[in-house]
Amino acid sequence: MEQNIQQKLYGLDHLRAFAIVFVFFFHYFILSDGQPKWLPGVASFGWTGVDLFFVLSGFLISSELFAQIKQGQNISFKYFFLKRFFRIIPAFLATVGLYFYFPFFREKESLPPLWKVLTFTQNLGLNLEDFGTFSHAWSLCVEEHFYLILPLILILLQFTKLIKKPFWLIIAFFLFGFVIRIYSFNQLYLPKLEDESGFMYWYKYIYYPTYNRLDGLLVGVSIAGICQFLPIVWSKISKYKNLFFILSLGILAASYFLFEEPMTFNASVFGFPLLAIGYGFMVVGAISPSSFLYKWNSKVTTFIATLSYAIYLTHKGVIHMTHQLLAEFKIDNNLMLLICMTTCISFACLLHFTIEEPFMKLRIRIVNKK
Repeated sequence: MEQNIQQKLYGLDHLRAFAIVFVFFFHYFILSDGQPKWLPGVASFGWTGVDLFFVLSGFLISSELFAQIKQGQNISFKYFFLKRFFRIIPAFLATVGLYFYFPFFREKESLPPLWKVLTFTQNLGLNLEDFGTFSHAWSLCVEEHFYLILPLILILLQFTKLIKKPFWLIIAFFLFGFVIRIYSFNQLYLPKLEDESGFMYWYKYIYYPTYNRLDGLLVGVSIAGICQFLPIVWSKISKYKNLFFILSLGILAASYFLFEEPMTFNASVFGFPLLAIGYGFMVVGAISPSSFLYKWNSKVTTFIATLSYAIYLTHKGVIHMTHQLLAEFKIDNNLMLLICMTTCISFACLLHFTIEEPFMKLRIRIVNKK
């Protein structure tokens, strides 16, 4: 299975590269006063790139854990956490240092409390109006909660011998998502609508909390479960890779229209699972062996995918700095976008080669000793 995962990474690299470019365009769109005329049409839906990241994370992380279960191995939380720590924390702490010690790096005025940033609880009760700086780290909080909860649940299922029937739990979490979003919308968000900043409460109570955004991760886990434990079913499904791409585009198009008014009941309750399913079908198509994405080995998308985490952490700060440093020059909007893309990739390279790569090498040495 390890070999198969490596082969599948070609297809997933394309999606990861697409996701980070989509997110970059969205944040450039909301941060920049001057922008290309074509950008809003492309970037307005770019926030959903995060949902694609959720599906990819759910698939990759659970594939690793499911492979251990399939081989009859007990999951080691210590081993799993150690690998995640070296992958996530060093670059994250370096970025946090930039935000807290270099005000020029901040895309907005106020940072959240440091303890919330360091404990990955920033997304819970996040006041976007007052603490909007580094707000994009909310999605990393969701993923860190997932990295904590998933292995613990699987360890419990192994201990109780219920590991062969995990799908009921995935269904339960999906249903929980609907119930908690209905409650959050009716009981937490609606009473705040009369407030002048009422729309901010939609982000606080609906968009950011982990318990409302599990759908993409659960879809990724479901795909990994089918690949690992239902190989016959997966073999039949993977033959229809083109159909899955078509379904994906159709569902994402429906999501686009649904989220034209995101702060409605239907968008708040049903929109996120619709996005998750749409991107889930895209992932299924990308990992199907006969898919063109599966076979296409692109150095460009592999390069962007490799830098995606570093880009995600730093791009808002770098966009802000670039605009500030070049504010006196009258630069064409298209050229400024290109310059910002270049500075973001360059800064991400610096973070990757000075922080990420050395710590990943250290991880290999430490893990190999275990």
